[in-house]
Amino acid sequence: MALVILFVAVFAMAMRVPTDTDTWWHLQAGRVMVESGRVLTTDLFSHTRYGAPWVAYAWLSQVILYLLFHHLSYVGLGLWIGGVLVAAFVFVYLQMEGDVFLRAFIIVLAALTSAVIWAARPQLISLLLTSVLTYILYLFKWRGVNRLWLLPPLFVLWVNLHAGYALGFMVLAAFVAGEALNRVLWLLEPTLDARSEGGDPGRGRDPVLGWRGLGWVVGVALLSALVLVIHPNTTQMWTYYLDTVRIGVLQDFIQEWQSPDFHQLRAQPFIWLLLATLAAAGLSGRRIDGTDLALVGGFAYAALLAGRNIAPFAIVAAPALSRHARPILEGWARTARSRGWLRARRLAVRRPSPRKALLNWTLLFLILAAAGVKAALPLRASFNRAHERETLPLGAIEWIREQQPDGPMFNSYNWGGYLIWHLWPDYLVFVDGRTDLYGDELLRQYLKVHFVKPGFYTILNQHGVNFVVTEAGSFTDNFLALDDGWILAYADDVAVVYVRTER
Repeated sequence: MALVILFVAVFAMAMRVPTDTDTWWHLQAGRVMVESGRVLTTDLFSHTRYGAPWVAYAWLSQVILYLLFHHLSYVGLGLWIGGVLVAAFVFVYLQMEGDVFLRAFIIVLAALTSAVIWAARPQLISLLLTSVLTYILYLFKWRGVNRLWLLPPLFVLWVNLHAGYALGFMVLAAFVAGEALNRVLWLLEPTLDARSEGGDPGRGRDPVLGWRGLGWVVGVALLSALVLVIHPNTTQMWTYYLDTVRIGVLQDFIQEWQSPDFHQLRAQPFIWLLLATLAAAGLSGRRIDGTDLALVGGFAYAALLAGRNIAPFAIVAAPALSRHARPILEGWARTARSRGWLRARRLAVRRPSPRKALLNWTLLFLILAAAGVKAALPLRASFNRAHERETLPLGAIEWIREQQPDGPMFNSYNWGGYLIWHLWPDYLVFVDGRTDLYGDELLRQYLKVHFVKPGFYTILNQHGVNFVVTEAGSFTDNFLALDDGWILAYADDVAVVYVRTER
């Protein structure tokens, strides 16, 4: 019952407004590919990069998301998010130690930590595939079950679903480094001479892979890197992720690529999970395994550099935390029983009485009903449309459709995807969330206009911009309101539209 309630709770936690601003250009790309029957290779959505080569790195996810939205609307996107997250944490659960209550507590903490990226975007798939990869490595190291042959097909699927396949190679690198560290410590520490190579996790002795096992992992990792070319963009996928990371504007101005702001409550579960893992490792009396150390340390470092890496940190930290929390709780329980504070554990398993069985079924029904109520509101189309009207330029889009001002337009970066979904192909955007397409040069042009820096007029003229869609009260709004060359054509609490009065 506790296990069922746990994953119903994870699913219910995922039931929120399923879209964010980048969801929309993914949906439009998926629609174009479904309707045309081909993978996009050039930009169709912006007037600043129209016709330029574009890597549709997540083409398969985009097609899946569009089909779900097309047939099931917001419900389809919400169910997709919930299903992906439940599957991801099932694989995490299988790697953990301790009873169901300890695991459930840690899973909920890990879910809260990872919630910063929960939206209908392809990057959520990388969270699931990271947990699948760590489970395969867990089987190999902790259970002696070799399923490494699954890694090449896993990476073929991953590279077509999302560019976060780089996370997989980070996991593999940390795993190899951690096991190499284990081997060195195993040879140097005299007290471990009598320990078998397989280890005994039940007694706090963690298994250590031999050099042959490490060779298997390295070999399969190299093969997995080679098969990344099984993608419409072939060899470009070997370096695509690096090309994206090199864009300086990402770290300077885009929130998910910046270090987390821990003054925001939603980022603080990362601190709780990190401190809990460190505290448990220090108090358990069990030497931390080298692989756990490499994974937790490596992904904590990555998460401190970029908020989008917090979720993968939660995936690798949860099993490590459980391995050290279990002996602490078991030690406390033994002490409490010896002092008479707890009754001795009953080992016999008995069928519950009809009254208790009825109570269990009633509890399950109530939990499912509560989850259904939690899911009903944020998945309703009317609720989502109202939310979009309050937070996105839906009113401005309706005005543009009605008045049809001459383009091209300049738009807020955050709204680019939403404008693509609603206005393409009649209007092309200046910029949107595809930073890999625009690169540093054009993104810095956008920022110069957005913050009304010297030379911004030259950029607007260079791109022939005739109207501007931006946030109400932004720098651009306040400046254009004082400029006789522009007229305020539309305004609401969210967005404003300015149109040129002269060319």
